[in-house]
Amino acid sequence: MRRAIDLIDQNSDQPLALEELAAQMGLSPAHFQRTFSQWAGVSPKRFQQYLTLGHAKSLLSERFTTLETASSVGLSGTSRLHDLFLRWEAMSPGDYARKGAGLIIRWGWFDGPFGPTLAMGTDRGLCGLAFQGDNSAADAFDDMARRWPEAQYLKDAATIAPWVDAALGRSGETRLHLMGAPFQIKVWEALLSIPEGRVTTYGEIAQSIGSPKAVRAVGTAVGRNPIGWLIPCHRALRKTGGLGGYHWGLHVKRAMLAYETAQYETNS
Repeated sequence: MRRAIDLIDQNSDQPLALEELAAQMGLSPAHFQRTFSQWAGVSPKRFQQYLTLGHAKSLLSERFTTLETASSVGLSGTSRLHDLFLRWEAMSPGDYARKGAGLIIRWGWFDGPFGPTLAMGTDRGLCGLAFQGDNSAADAFDDMARRWPEAQYLKDAATIAPWVDAALGRSGETRLHLMGAPFQIKVWEALLSIPEGRVTTYGEIAQSIGSPKAVRAVGTAVGRNPIGWLIPCHRALRKTGGLGGYHWGLHVKRAMLAYETAQYETNS
């Protein structure tokens, strides 16, 4: 599915015929259509429509959510997200100031629907979920490790695999350990309250956390979200309907929004 999404995204200006997509995947058209539809919930043709640049604008006009009225979650609360039950807690400001000193962070690479996925976790839960995107694996790892430079990193995919499988497989339970500055935690908490299939703006997030003039700072905090996909920073758009930025590449953000739109329409 990742290869198919990449191919669709590369040809978003000129949608590919089912036969051509299937041939590139080494499958018959019928098999590819069935497999893709089982994963995405819609046909490849419909999914291609969701990857167009105008899709973000239509989302903002049709599915904008006001965070002030969205169901909120406390720092030790729970939230239903991606049909996945998340339990999460935030690192204390004092722990954050120590830059991860005393923590053991286990990590590993996993195959995911949006490309090679780097996962990191403490004994409390996943603290990092990153996507290689256009970067090298080494660059993606260094980007994450610089966030907690004093932590000890241990390559141990097996230990965190159950959390990752639940997160990427959309079933089971995943624990999250939010490790950031207090302002960042507030922004990530706001992101967690955006319902699946909906979007918001950076300005709306700033309003919801009581800092209406801090739009630029909110944008920075959104970009520093260490737990991609599960803390849905991909649902934050510019007020014009533009995609804005995405730390792991705009093509990954478009794919995530397209996937969630497909799931929303299939289940609604």
